[in-house]
Amino acid sequence: MKGLSGLLALSAVMVISMPVLATEIHVMSGGAPKEVFALLTPRFEHQTGNKVKFTYAVITTLREKLAAGEKADVLVMPVPVLDGLEKEGKVRADSRATFGIVGTSVIVKEGAARPDISTKDKFRAAMLAARSVVHATPGKTPSGDHMGKVMEQLGITDAMAKKVIYKPALDGGAQLVAAGQAEIGIYPTSEVAHVKGLTIVGLLPAGIDFNTVYGGAAVADSAAPDTAAAFVKFMAAPENRGAWKDAGFDPPGK
Repeated sequence: MKGLSGLLALSAVMVISMPVLATEIHVMSGGAPKEVFALLTPRFEHQTGNKVKFTYAVITTLREKLAAGEKADVLVMPVPVLDGLEKEGKVRADSRATFGIVGTSVIVKEGAARPDISTKDKFRAAMLAARSVVHATPGKTPSGDHMGKVMEQLGITDAMAKKVIYKPALDGGAQLVAAGQAEIGIYPTSEVAHVKGLTIVGLLPAGIDFNTVYGGAAVADSAAPDTAAAFVKFMAAPENRGAWKDAGFDPPGK
């Protein structure tokens, strides 16, 4: 009996002392939440012992990666895109959360004159007066799509054709403005809020303004479903709301 008791005690000690294997999850995300994740992910990793790797890309590229069979555990995208993926059975409805609403801002190089963009007409005049304007490619991101429509709505598509540079902020679009290679940039606020060398002039004016609601969800076939769901829950937690606000996101439902 003593031998058996000793064996059981040793087994218990071994179980208690065995290290918990960390899980690594893959998050595929649009660029807007990148700064928030850079701040909050180390906290998540510290609290849970798990690891997170990211793929940031424009939304069309992320969808192409998924269609090509690339695996992810969490998707962070505009809510309408997640709605479609949920209907297709690609993400788990019970794991979803909405992170925040981000507007679209006009930027210039730090120290440069700020154009008047207070109304649609004044924004139109600012576009026509600009030497060059950079924004994301229509068809590639929600803000790029919107800007293509805005130029049409304002009747300046042809006039702007030789002045517009199509480059997502993720690919260095904001840096073109900071370097003086583009006079004006137009991007989601969170993608430019803390980029050095820039000044945010303001949000697009009423009538052509554009907000993107971002959310996250665990992928239905994730190999680490619990960790994936925990990541989404952590990022949406009330105690982390300040990080989203500082990056330019308004609370969901505002």
